[in-house]
Amino acid sequence: MNERVLVVGASIAGLTAAHWLARHGFRPTVVERAVEPRSGGNGVDLRDDAVTVVERMGLLERIRELGTDVHGMKFVDAADRTIGRIDTRELTSVEIMRGDLVALLREATDVEIRFGTAVRSLTPDADGEGGGDGDGVTVGFEHGPDLRFDLVVGADGMHSTVRRLAFGPEERFIRHKDHYFAFADAADAAAPAEDRWMTMFNAPGKMAGVWRSGNHARAKAYFVFRSEPLRYDYRDVDEHKRMVATAFADSPWPPARALLDTALADPEFYFDALGQVRMDSWSAGRVVLIGDAAWCASPAAGAGAELAVVGAYRLAGELAAADGDHRVAFPRFEAAHRPLVARSQQIGPNVGVMIPRTETGLRLRNALVRLPVLKAAASLERRMRARNARPLPVYRRPV
Repeated sequence: MNERVLVVGASIAGLTAAHWLARHGFRPTVVERAVEPRSGGNGVDLRDDAVTVVERMGLLERIRELGTDVHGMKFVDAADRTIGRIDTRELTSVEIMRGDLVALLREATDVEIRFGTAVRSLTPDADGEGGGDGDGVTVGFEHGPDLRFDLVVGADGMHSTVRRLAFGPEERFIRHKDHYFAFADAADAAAPAEDRWMTMFNAPGKMAGVWRSGNHARAKAYFVFRSEPLRYDYRDVDEHKRMVATAFADSPWPPARALLDTALADPEFYFDALGQVRMDSWSAGRVVLIGDAAWCASPAAGAGAELAVVGAYRLAGELAAADGDHRVAFPRFEAAHRPLVARSQQIGPNVGVMIPRTETGLRLRNALVRLPVLKAAASLERRMRARNARPLPVYRRPV
């Protein structure tokens, strides 16, 4: 049943889903709006079940080879003196650059991937007998003829077109978390920071930083600022650059100006709101969402790649176990994956630690990072996560 599956989005969630759908005997096709594979992005963490999934894909050794080898966060003052450090290393996780992970997933996924193709419309069949949902979905594309698929998987990010077409406008689902962020490549001359650390400078409600991997020559510049929701075109990169340049024009941290200049010159400059996606259901008939389109936890959670990999694996697995019957598979997938999403969306004090809102909060944070309190809290959270973990199923189609 339901062999022909359209996967919209060729990033972590979409490629992982396509890989496992193909291994379970489905016929997935991947479409991606970008005209070529995207190589940029920041470091992403794979932990716990996500590590299990990539190991089952035969990718874990390659991922470890390409790992970033970053130790943690270092906080500095306006004179660039170290205030304190937080070690973020975990024995059960590995950090890799998003572009490197996507490239590995693409190599491991033997399916058709069409770049430069965007979805324009979704037209489900009329209801079948007994109030069913017909036999498929007709998908209209911005370029090329309409095509029919049995199922559609939306893995096209927080500003998902599939979600808008099947569920409604994004304003119903995105919860603004009071901040905007940007990252881009930083030229070496503008990034004299310590290897294996993310060096961060804070003013109230703002953070400028530079991230240097132990295994990558190119550094990354980061900028975050606090703000009420702003009106702007999320596809207008020039507008994004002007907003960030204005927010950090008067930064007292000496490296900030050079970091900003080099970041604004990067053609893969990335900017967005710090937001979460909250939905009562991730499926509507024959359409289902995964990744940030369904449950974005925001970059502050540090769980985007983990949720994408595990969620995509579970979706493909539940479809296999149900022999393609989406009416059975989609509810099982949601029931299995929602607990992990719910925990990840409780981002707790992360934002307050990284971007204190006031001078008083900044002084308190600087005092805390000199103590082992935050490291102990992170260790406790990891132990609780391990205690609550359940074995990840091995899915098979029925014989």
